[in-house]
Amino acid sequence: MQKQDKISIIVPCHNEEEVLPLFLKEIEKIYEVMHAKHNVEMEYLFVDDGSADRTLMFLREQEAENPRVNYLSFSRNFGKEAAMFAGLEKASGDYVVIIDADLQDPPELIIEMYETLQTTDYDCVASRRVSRKGESKIRSFFARMFYKVIRKISKVNIMDGARDFRMMTRQMTDAVLSLREYNRFSKGIFAWVGFNTKWIPFENRNREAGTTKWSFWGLLVYAIDGILAFSTAPLALSAILGLAFCAIAIIMIFVIIWKTLAFGDKVAGWPSLACILCFTAGISMFCNGVIGLYVSKTYSEVKGRPQYILKDEKVKSQQKSLSEK
Repeated sequence: MQKQDKISIIVPCHNEEEVLPLFLKEIEKIYEVMHAKHNVEMEYLFVDDGSADRTLMFLREQEAENPRVNYLSFSRNFGKEAAMFAGLEKASGDYVVIIDADLQDPPELIIEMYETLQTTDYDCVASRRVSRKGESKIRSFFARMFYKVIRKISKVNIMDGARDFRMMTRQMTDAVLSLREYNRFSKGIFAWVGFNTKWIPFENRNREAGTTKWSFWGLLVYAIDGILAFSTAPLALSAILGLAFCAIAIIMIFVIIWKTLAFGDKVAGWPSLACILCFTAGISMFCNGVIGLYVSKTYSEVKGRPQYILKDEKVKSQQKSLSEK
């Protein structure tokens, strides 16, 4: 008899009470199709990332009624990266899916992802947006620039428009979990561990309900974290700038000496000197800031604090395994 596959669906949630009923309705439709067509089982792992609304209350109600619903609840907001990591740790499926609750990621792609992994040698099927309809032009511009920059300065190839929405085999999931770093950038980690990945393009969708939790500033900080996590190019840049300005200073010293000896020119006035001092001081502070960012990341890693702290947890697969023991 053929083994029945199990798929774990990880859903990070932060103040998603408005969209969760819609999401659960859609994912249940996918389960019905998958169960009838491929005889697979599913578990939904909702990770409440310190929500301040009724997200946790809704998950508790659904967990009591739906055998596929499980939830984890953090003691405070630890961020989406921690939520995804927690879900990966608790997932027990043969295949693991990460998907947002806002329905911007098309749940129906899960069927295609599973069928691809069943019939090909791919280890992961991931999604990427091929359009950014509904986003501001400035936000779209910076997003595209980020992917171009990180591909050039790092050794990982992150696809333009890549989403966290993907399905992975158990082998790849375990490989991702083996990276225990505190400062996580999952898009880079997924690329770094390797494995064969197929990309499925889709058109951008707007949220079905609720509001986005990502501000422009939050995305900028997240992008900087990604660059620091997978590239040392900023450190090389600061070193190159330092050497360049030292060379320029030496050249200028010789130029001033030559002009003074040849033409008897006096030293230039204080306005130009003040501008030069401010410019070089700014470059120096920039380089120190780059070094400081790397030091701060190292400091976070050395402290060894946990990725998250659970306040409440109901995972049926774990309860079953404990009873079997």
